Amino acid sequence: MSEIGTGFPFDPHYVEVLGERMHYVDVGPRDGTPVLFLHGNPTSSYLWRNIIPHVAPSHRCIAPDLIGMGKSDKPDLDYFFDDHVRYLDAFIEALGLEEVVLVIHDWGSALGFHWAKRNPERVKGIACMEFIRPIPTWDEWPEFARETFQAFRTADVGRELIIDQNAFIEGALPKFVVRPLTEVEMDHYREPFLKPVDREPLWRFPNELPIAGEPANIVALVEAYMNWLHQSPVPKLLFWGTPGVLISPAEAARLAESLPNCKTVDIGPGLHFLQEDNPDLIGSEIARWLPALIVGKSIEFDGGWAT
Repeated sequence: MSEIGTGFPFDPHYVEVLGERMHYVDVGPRDGTPVLFLHGNPTSSYLWRNIIPHVAPSHRCIAPDLIGMGKSDKPDLDYFFDDHVRYLDAFIEALGLEEVVLVIHDWGSALGFHWAKRNPERVKGIACMEFIRPIPTWDEWPEFARETFQAFRTADVGRELIIDQNAFIEGALPKFVVRPLTEVEMDHYREPFLKPVDREPLWRFPNELPIAGEPANIVALVEAYMNWLHQSPVPKLLFWGTPGVLISPAEAARLAESLPNCKTVDIGPGLHFLQEDNPDLIGSEIARWLPALIVGKSIEFDGGWAT
């Protein structure tokens, strides 16, 4: 594996969305179906910095910073999931994206799957990793992070940890990567949230995780897109690592059997932020998978045969 780069070699782009500026990466040729990269909590388009270069030679790559995150504006919002839905929907329309291939992770997966369910004719493929799915009980949440996330969801305690102490950036983020993140990388992730007032999205997201039936509205929404995924023939590419967090090896095996038209790739050791542990494999396999969306051929992945 080559050394993992820390730089962010992309020119900034901005578009006005619902009265606010959203920042995004936009590189690669303008012809063909664009690839839309969606990050989650507590990250930004920086998460995709070592994956996009594998895809950009052949496809337009667009990676927004969700509203309130990265270099996007930070309006005074509650930052409920529905707020992110409104801004992402408007972002996609503002850029005039008629069709897309989605590459999604964490809450970016929930946003991407929810958009795909509502716009199935506009989705040509979905590559996903460590995605948001219903977690029936806390026993299925990784033991090493269980007490922390239960605290995040406890009134007052969670706000103290995340808003005042910046615990999601300083604690949860590095714990969910196998390798140690460098100070340069940590500083990139810290930069959007140096002020406590800007950390509202970091607190809201863990409080909307669909765990043990709560919150009910998010559980219903996630169950709905999971049902759609299990019926849709849209090509899917699932990356998983060992031991994983949201997607364990056992869960990946179940999904490989139950999701139609799904290819899987084992990235090796990985927790939640797989992009920080094996970005070159993820990027190269996405680049190899994209032509198959057009010609429907079988490809031999590093993780094994996929058809």
